[in-house]
Amino acid sequence: MAYSTFTLSQISQQFQINIEEKKDLFHSVQEVAVRPEFRLQLDELAPLALAVASEKARSELIIAPVLLEFWRMSGQSIGFFSGVNFDVDKSQGLDGFCDYILTRTPRQLYIEAPIIMLVEAKNEDMKSGYGQCLAEMLAAQRFNSAQTASGDTVYGAVTTGERWKFLELVGSRARIDSEDYYLERIDKIMGILLHLLVAQPPDIRTEQS
Repeated sequence: MAYSTFTLSQISQQFQINIEEKKDLFHSVQEVAVRPEFRLQLDELAPLALAVASEKARSELIIAPVLLEFWRMSGQSIGFFSGVNFDVDKSQGLDGFCDYILTRTPRQLYIEAPIIMLVEAKNEDMKSGYGQCLAEMLAAQRFNSAQTASGDTVYGAVTTGERWKFLELVGSRARIDSEDYYLERIDKIMGILLHLLVAQPPDIRTEQS
């Protein structure tokens, strides 16, 4: 078993996770304007990615640029990992490749806790990515707990590039945002990403050392 094989039902039963899906998690989060140059870049590349209609094209031409713009707007204060193997507990099926991992520290030589967010790229079938993303979030939660004094909260996103759905895991409670955010609302998407960076504090032990 690996991340990609999990369904929401399997996660709920295997890990005793309570899954909620009716709350608008980020309605109060303010939009953050992106650079005009970046908006023009999206306007140029998004139609191409959607015309190619492959997961790889969407990932390379839309999702990665959005996450890298988030990295830039964070002051390059986060770690950005793309297409990496993240094996945490093979006996539980928490192993395999993750499309994107964002960490609270800017180290790039290796993944360092706490992990803020896992982002899963999908072509069209968004729902098939919810279980996979949540399994990755569970692995990240365990990874954070083993290495840091914080990190009980982990976020996730499943996206086609054009459409974004955010997830939150706090302890044994998972929440799937009731709202979908489309690329035309990139200022709102960026506002949510920056909000999550503030919501996930740095490692307390690192701060105290």
